[in-house]
Amino acid sequence: MTDKNTKILIIGAGATGLCLALGLASRNIASVVIGKPDRRITGRTTALFEGSLRLLRNLGLWDDCAPLAAPLSTMRIIDDTGSFFRPPPASFKARELGLDAFGANIENRILVDILCQHAHRSDLVTFHENWVTEFSAMDAEVSVVLDSGARLSAEILVGADGYKSPARHAAGIDTRNWDYPQMALTCILAHQRPHYEISTEFHTRQGPFTFVPLTGVASAHHRSSLVWLTDKANAARLQKQSSSVLAETIEIQGHSFLGKISLLTDAHIFPMRGMVAKTLGARRIALIGEAAHAFPPIGAQGLNLGLRDVAHLVDILESASSGHRDMGSNETLALYDRSRSSDIALRVQGVDMLNKSLLAPYLPMDILRGAGLLALEALPFLRKSIMRTGLMPQGTPPRLMQPIA
Repeated sequence: MTDKNTKILIIGAGATGLCLALGLASRNIASVVIGKPDRRITGRTTALFEGSLRLLRNLGLWDDCAPLAAPLSTMRIIDDTGSFFRPPPASFKARELGLDAFGANIENRILVDILCQHAHRSDLVTFHENWVTEFSAMDAEVSVVLDSGARLSAEILVGADGYKSPARHAAGIDTRNWDYPQMALTCILAHQRPHYEISTEFHTRQGPFTFVPLTGVASAHHRSSLVWLTDKANAARLQKQSSSVLAETIEIQGHSFLGKISLLTDAHIFPMRGMVAKTLGARRIALIGEAAHAFPPIGAQGLNLGLRDVAHLVDILESASSGHRDMGSNETLALYDRSRSSDIALRVQGVDMLNKSLLAPYLPMDILRGAGLLALEALPFLRKSIMRTGLMPQGTPPRLMQPIA
């Protein structure tokens, strides 16, 4: 089966793929989403920063998300490396930028479920909860075969299908890959004391150990998500611990500042690795999100970077559509690649440098990192500049990330 009216295929039904479909629908552009949404309880959450919140507000999605998301009004960094040069904690407050909060933290499965509901209600989004078994990219179109036997063709295919991205392989796009000697342990916790909308990140010799606020529920008034980067052997050992023992271990690692802790979900572990696609488009296939870039969950940059991919690509495809230009042409793909390359390079390099600085047990590195935290705490203009850069790249943002008038 081929729908001759289809111009955009989106492979992947995660947050980036669904936001792209809804973003295009907001510009009266139809798309087809292919994929199976992941609603598993994995303990993984997403801290959405200001640019991402603007995107959700502009798409009319945030009202459904807001009651289930915890504001992040302060980011606190504590050096827990045991270094001889240990700076005092550094705090970054949203009110310094005139904001109530930097963003908000929400469970991944809840965000995906809300996006799915809106996508299913949209007349401009067609949903196929299938797997793709075959890709074919030709001069005039790109097509896929689904496990149902259906064949779909379009002008452009967007790969939002994650780190291993079959769409990227079909496009023949090479990547630069690297591994870290760490895994991330994630879970959702209940704790005795309130978090006061403060995200607290302990920098340890094995990587960041971070409590990120969540909204309370009837059975647990104070909740946070945990992202704990540690070496692979320790991560495997921690995951095998009973819930009560792991909760006690987490409480000790976090210096008991949230009081008594208990686990609300199982602990899951994920390998830490980095990847950057050498181009974001080829052979009528464009890449967004983790199909284009991946790195450790430090500084909550992952999905926020992917949603900036979405916002830029919506602008570019709308321009091509309104100008009756080929949305899958080499020129369109090259424009998208140019619009995103510097932002992606900056985020990937920044996260990589910070993670490696924690893993390097050398006094000069400790001094540099500590001096940097001291400077950020002591110099308001520098602190504000770093905070703005973390929330949104400089320059004119894409339309979906501009404030609502």
